[in-house]
This record gives sequence, C-alpha cells and structure tokens, in this order.
Amino acid sequence: MEPETILTIPKDILESSRLSVDELKQELAVSLYAQGRLSIGKARELAGMSLASFRHLLAARQIPPHYGEEELEEDLETLDGLA
Repeated sequence: MEPETILTIPKDILESSRLSVDELKQELAVSLYAQGRLSIGKARELAGMSLASFRHLLAARQIPPHYGEEELEEDLETLDGLA
C-alpha cells in the first residue's frame, strides 16, 4: 500500500469556502469525476461515500455517468463481494 499524500488547505481558505473538510473532498471528487480524471470508484473513495451515495450525488448535480471497462470491473467486484 502506498503512503498517503497530504494536501494542506489554509484554514482561511477553507473558512472562506464555507465547506467542511468532508464537503471539500466531495466537491473535489465530483469535479475530478466530471472531468473524467477519476473513475467513479476512486472518486467515491476520495469523497468518503458509498458507491450508491456518490451516484445519488452525481445524479442530483446532473452529472452523467461515465461507464467504461474500469467501472464495469468495479461493479463486478462489488457484486462478487455481495455474493
């Protein structure tokens, strides 16, 4: 497992955004997913949300799903875990 990379956000910037740390992570995850930079699995991991919750968040923001090979593999792994 790779070591974590730490991102430092100055407190005044976080306060100016009027977002909590968790909300900021969600915003970053949604933005990177919408740009096609993260798969839905990695984006939901960054957001700290379940796959279903992250999909609901995307739907609420009217961000269409990107469904490719990587997402298919993640869904199949999820299904295997449920069996």
